[in-house]
Amino acid sequence: MKRKLSMLFILFSFFCFSQIEEKKLDDLIQNTLKTFDVPGISVGIVKDGKTIYSKGFGVRSLNTKQPMDDNTLVGIASNSKGFTAVALAILADEGKLNFDDKVTQYIPEFQMYDPYVSQQVTVKDLITHRAGLGLGQGDLMFFPEGGNLSVNDIVHNVRYLKPENPFRTTLDYNNIMFIVAGEVIHRVSGLSWAEFIEQKIMKPVGMNSSFGSYNRAKAANVANMIEAHAPVDGKAIPVPHDWNETANAAGGIISNIKDMTTWAEFLINGFTTKDGRKLVSDKQIQQLWNLQISTPVALKNAYDSNFGGYGLGWFLTDVKGHKQVYHTGGLIGTVTQFTLIPDMKLGIVVLTNQQSGAAFSTITNTVKDSYLGIADRNWLKTYSERMAKINADYDKGKKEIFAKSEIFKKDKTSQIKAEQIVGTYNDPWFGDVIISNDGKAFRIFCKNSPRLKGELLPFSPNVMIAKWDDRSYDADAFINFNMDENGKATSAKMKPISDVTDFSFDFEDLDLTRKN
Repeated sequence: MKRKLSMLFILFSFFCFSQIEEKKLDDLIQNTLKTFDVPGISVGIVKDGKTIYSKGFGVRSLNTKQPMDDNTLVGIASNSKGFTAVALAILADEGKLNFDDKVTQYIPEFQMYDPYVSQQVTVKDLITHRAGLGLGQGDLMFFPEGGNLSVNDIVHNVRYLKPENPFRTTLDYNNIMFIVAGEVIHRVSGLSWAEFIEQKIMKPVGMNSSFGSYNRAKAANVANMIEAHAPVDGKAIPVPHDWNETANAAGGIISNIKDMTTWAEFLINGFTTKDGRKLVSDKQIQQLWNLQISTPVALKNAYDSNFGGYGLGWFLTDVKGHKQVYHTGGLIGTVTQFTLIPDMKLGIVVLTNQQSGAAFSTITNTVKDSYLGIADRNWLKTYSERMAKINADYDKGKKEIFAKSEIFKKDKTSQIKAEQIVGTYNDPWFGDVIISNDGKAFRIFCKNSPRLKGELLPFSPNVMIAKWDDRSYDADAFINFNMDENGKATSAKMKPISDVTDFSFDFEDLDLTRKN
C-alpha cells in the first residue's frame, strides 16, 4: 500500500511540475506584452489530445482597443507552409503526383537560371529550401504587400534569379519555391491553393473559422481580426495587414488559436481528424517529418540539440532527446510560432499582432521547459536584455549612416546631379525602378511594388540612401550607381543599410540596368 501511495505521489509531483501553472502563464504573457510592446497575443497549448490552454491577451487593434481572444484571426504567415506540404501529400496519396516528380511535368514552362536544374528540380525540392536560391531571394516580387505581379509572372521570373548556391547543397529559406508549389497544387487539382486548403484540409480537420487567404477572410466580413502593428521610432503603431494573393502558398492563411490548436491535435494524432478520418498516409507523414536537408547546430545550445534542418513544410530538430517539429511565420506587423513535440503529445501555438520574435520565443520556451522538466530559466529577462542590446546597436548604426548623409549634404560639389541618374532602371525579375527629381528632391519608385517608394538622400559621390515613405518597413537601402566615362549612371546595385531589415527585402539580389 505504501509503495502504491509513493508511486501516486511521484506521478502527482511530476504532473504538477510538468504543466506550467495557469496564473503563472497568464502573468508571463501579460508581462511579455509590456516588455516587447506587443498590443495582443493569443496562446494555445495542446497536451495528450486535449486543448488545455486557449486564451487571448491585450487588444487586437490599437485603433479600436477591442480585446484579443482565442477567436481573433491572425495571419499565420509561413506557418502556412505546413499546409502546402500536407496538400501535396494528399495529392500524392490520391496518386495524382509524386514528391519526386519533376516540376516541369506539371508546369511545362517552368525554368530556373540553370537549364540543368530546370529539368531536375522536383516537387520535393520546391518545399525544402534546397533548390539553390538564396535567403529570401526573389521575395520582392510579392513583398511588401500590394505588388502587381501574378503567380504566373512569378513562375516565369524564377528563370532570372541567379542561384546563390549549388543545387541541393544548402538550406536557404525561400518563399518563391513555395509559390511554385502552390501552382502545382492548382494545376493538379483544378482548385486555387486557398480553395484546396479550405476544402480538403481545414473543413475535415475542423478549422471552421480559418481562411486560405486574407482576401477570403475580408470578403466574409470577419469582425474579430487583428490589425498589424510595427515599431516606428521605438513605438508600435498600426500598419496595413494584408498579404499578396500571389504568395498564399508561402504564407497566406488566416486563423486563430482555437483552430490552430485543432490543427496541432490533428497532426499529433497521426494526421487523423476528430471523426477518425486519416487525411495523410503514414508513408507520406514519414516524408513530411523526416529531415530532407540539414543545417548546422551550435555545439552548445539551450536544448542540447544534435541536429537541425527542414522536412517538407516544417523545421525539425531535437530538444532534450525529443523530436521537435516547428515553424515560425512573419508578416509586416505580425509574427507567429507553432511548435510540436509529437512523442510528448505536446503542441504550443503563439499568435501576435506585432513583429517581435522575442515575444513568441519567451512564451514558447517557458511552456516547453515546464514540460521538459527544466527549471524556470526566465526567458523574458534573457530575451529582453538581448533585444535591448541588439536594438541599441541597430539604432546606433542607422543614426551613424544618416549622420554621415547629413554631413555629405553640405558638400554640394560632390553630390550626384539629376542628369547623372534620373531615369528608369530595370531588373529582369523585379521590373522597373524609376528615379526622378522635381528640382527639390530625388525620389525612387518601384513600378511592380508601388508601396515601395521614397526619397533618395545623398551619401557619397556615387551612393544614395533610399529612405522609404513607409517607416514601418525599417528597410532603408543604399543604392550604388555605376557611372560611365561621362559620369552618367549605367546600372545600380542596392543593399539594406542595416541588418535589422527583413530578409524579404532582398535588394541585394537586384541587378538594375538603366533603360533611359
